[in-house]
Amino acid sequence: MDVKPQKEADKLFSKQVIGKIVVSKTGKKFGEVEDLIFETRTGELINLVLTSPTTYAERLELEKDKEGDILIPFSAVTAIGDFLVVAEEEIV
Repeated sequence: MDVKPQKEADKLFSKQVIGKIVVSKTGKKFGEVEDLIFETRTGELINLVLTSPTTYAERLELEKDKEGDILIPFSAVTAIGDFLVVAEEEIV
């Protein structure tokens, strides 16, 4: 079995997730994943950084980074496929 080093696996995961649309379980669109924020020591994925947030996402007054981009906690992600599905109750 070929096991990839953690950093290489993170890069592969990042490529699969960046650019995907983030939606709630009920289908409300939040925006697209622009970047990911990792804990550098552990490699734990902390937040998704949104680009092109929808009006709906902006009205929720979610946490933002220094640049003013909306952050979605990765712990709220319930499914990853064509979209990233988040549990809305976990982020508001």
